[in-house]
Order: sequence, then structure tokens, then C-alpha cells
Amino acid sequence: MSALTTHTLPLYRDSEFGGIYLGITIDDFNKLGFAYGDSVNISFSNGYKLCGVPYYNGYYARMGKPVLVAYPGNKFVKAALNFGDSLWHGAGVTKEDTGIIELLQAGAFRDVQDSFNITYTNNRSDYASNEIFANFRALKGGRLKERFAYRSASPIDDEYGRATYVSQLVEQAGIRFVLDLSEGPQKMHAYMQDAHSKGIDVSHFERLLADGAVEAIALMANYPSEEFARKLSAGLVAMSRREGPYLLHCVEGKDRTGFVCMLIEALAGATYDEMRVDYMTTFDNYYGITEQSDPKKYRSILQQNFHGMLECLAAAAQPNADTYIESARAYLQKGGMSVAQIDALVSRICVE
Repeated sequence: MSALTTHTLPLYRDSEFGGIYLGITIDDFNKLGFAYGDSVNISFSNGYKLCGVPYYNGYYARMGKPVLVAYPGNKFVKAALNFGDSLWHGAGVTKEDTGIIELLQAGAFRDVQDSFNITYTNNRSDYASNEIFANFRALKGGRLKERFAYRSASPIDDEYGRATYVSQLVEQAGIRFVLDLSEGPQKMHAYMQDAHSKGIDVSHFERLLADGAVEAIALMANYPSEEFARKLSAGLVAMSRREGPYLLHCVEGKDRTGFVCMLIEALAGATYDEMRVDYMTTFDNYYGITEQSDPKKYRSILQQNFHGMLECLAAAAQPNADTYIESARAYLQKGGMSVAQIDALVSRICVE
């Protein structure tokens, strides 16, 4: 065991994903000697302990596994269950508890860190178009109607400087219904006030909201959970009751949006390659990662993220399901949608 350790740290709850921020900045933590790819132990004052946790600058752990992450744009390091349940609740900590991080093994996960290790900028000038910067595009595949369901970063949350561009593209596409995967109503209104203070035009979004054409379902990125399936299913029922074109978004349009779009494409009969291409386009848009430009990172992301999502869908279906359609329908039925409601959604988004 290395002697490298932090002092006692206060804990802060990540209200969106249920992770645990430990009260030391990313810069200060790294200055202590910790490095991305290290293995650490995290001990909480209530007796809960996580051992052998990888420390990464992104969410590179397997689905549901613990990770200590220094995500670009965040102030503090955060312990979380990657795409899993709330660690705050699972660890049973409160705001009165504290934590300590100690190095277990330097470089234990450096190969994983090196395989992923992706960051992007928030400068519009670094991207070839507004659409790429906003991660904005129409879903394709199977029997999906053309230019009828879109995905993007958030049109109102300007944390990454993209709201202006997304809002413009949403209006240009004639979006008539928005399924907001990341915010609840209170946070959504706070982001709109912030947008107003920055001079960002969110009037089209506000008109949709006033018309009841925005459904905010505040999903955590825990795809296998009953809560995710239930909230998503309710949101898709609401979507099926409104006219399109539709927009689906979270903050970056990457993880939660990636899973939901894959599900919709599967429901429409998209092939593996059609879903793969759409999912991996996000990593081209943000990071410039393609099968040709960086095959190692491409394969790592595909295997860990995209295949993990497909496995989540497959788990909802009967063994030996022949199509992704069957898996998608089973997932939505698990979430509470009836066959008639699923059929209504399909009729909205698919050609005859």
C-alpha cells in the first residue's frame, strides 16, 4: 500500500446522477501525485469502503462498476457507479459524512485510461459546422421517417456553450415536441433563466413548453434499472401523443440520448450497423474518433459503451430473440408501455 492519501474530505451529492463528489478539486488531487489509470481505495466515515477503484478522466468503467472520475468541466473528483445506481444512496452517506482517498496501485488501469482518454473543447471554431458542434442530427435506420426524430446536446443547458447553436437548429428543423432526458421541470426553468441572462434565444423551446410539447423526465444513466425504463416509457407515451418532428436530448446528447436513440432505432427495425454508425457519430463529432482515425479508441468505446447498451436491451427480451425490434419492445413493456402504446409510437416515427 502506498502512503499517498488525501486528508479527510467533505462529501457533496451529485443530485443528477447520484454520485459522490469528494471535496478536493481535480487539480489539487492530481497535484498530490494521483494519476489517471491509478487504482485507489475510498473510505467513508460511516464505514462504507470501495476498494481497487479505477481513477479516470472519463466514465470508462464497465456498466454498474465503481469509478473515481475527474470529468472535464467538473470542479471536484467524483465517486460513482458507472451508468448504475446512486452511489450516494448505496453507500448510505449523508452530508455530515466525510471521505478519504488513498492510492492502492499506481498505473493499475493505465491501459484502459490510454485506450479511452478522450476530451473535447467547447470552442465553436474547433468544429466544422454548427451541427457537429451541437451534436445535432436526424435519426436514421430501419423504417424511421426521414428528418422526423432528431438528437442533440441540450438547447437550454449552456454548461458546454452549445445551447445557442442547438436552439437555432431546433427551430430550423421545425421541432414540435421535445423529450428532455436530463432535466426535471425545476432545473429546466433554471436553465432557461440562465439562457436569458446570457442573451441566448430559447423562444422556440419556450413556445413548445407553453403548448405542453416538452416532456422533462430527468433520467439517470442507469439503463438496466426499472426506474429508467419506467420514466423513459412514460416519456415516449407522451411523445406518441404529439405531432413530430421530435427532439431527444440530454446534456451532451451522448450517453442517455445515445441509449434512447438506439432503442428507438431498434424499435424501427434498424440494423446493428445502422445503430452503430449513429451512436459512434457522437464520438466523431466531439472527439474526432472514427474507425479510420483511431481504431483502438473506436473499438474500445464500441465494445464497452455501445455493446453494453445492446446487452441491456437483449436482457429485456426472451432468450434467443431474433431481432432488435423484439428486444426494444420487451424493454418498453418492462417499463410499463402496453402493446397498443408501443404500436402508437411506432406509427408516429415509422413509415408504413
